[in-house]
Amino acid sequence: MALNEKQEKFAQAYVLHRNATEAAKAAGYSDKSAYNQGYRLLQIDEVVERVHTLENELETNVNVLEEIEKQYSYAATNGHTNSAIKALELLGRVRGANSDTKVPRDREALETAIIKCLNVLGQEKLIDLLSKTDYADLFFDEEDLEENAAEDEAGEPLEGVGAAT
Repeated sequence: MALNEKQEKFAQAYVLHRNATEAAKAAGYSDKSAYNQGYRLLQIDEVVERVHTLENELETNVNVLEEIEKQYSYAATNGHTNSAIKALELLGRVRGANSDTKVPRDREALETAIIKCLNVLGQEKLIDLLSKTDYADLFFDEEDLEENAAEDEAGEPLEGVGAAT
């Protein structure tokens, strides 16, 4: 059975919106009936098959991983910490368990990776993180650590802790 014009429009819109109600509206169904029509149309095997066919035909010239990596590099280079972290988060999701990026296993490579991450985070965050380690007393005065803990508990942004001399 061939799809009628509204069913075809629905299938095309559903691929774009991934929402049956919005797709039904785009296909020409009224706002009042769009919810019910969207549900009904997704129960028709031919419509669902057409949606799958359209999804398989979709093509993109964008290499998503490459684009996210470029965004990360730009953010890291220009000191946009939040953007860099978001890009890393997205890369982790996209790559998932199938990542071809190897986690450093030797000490030197791991240290290099940690240093790169700390550079992205910046001096203020580095000081904050160091003050929370088991070795903080080697780097900071007791007074600074207490001040840091108080600021951290209050949820205030840390201004940085002075290094011990």
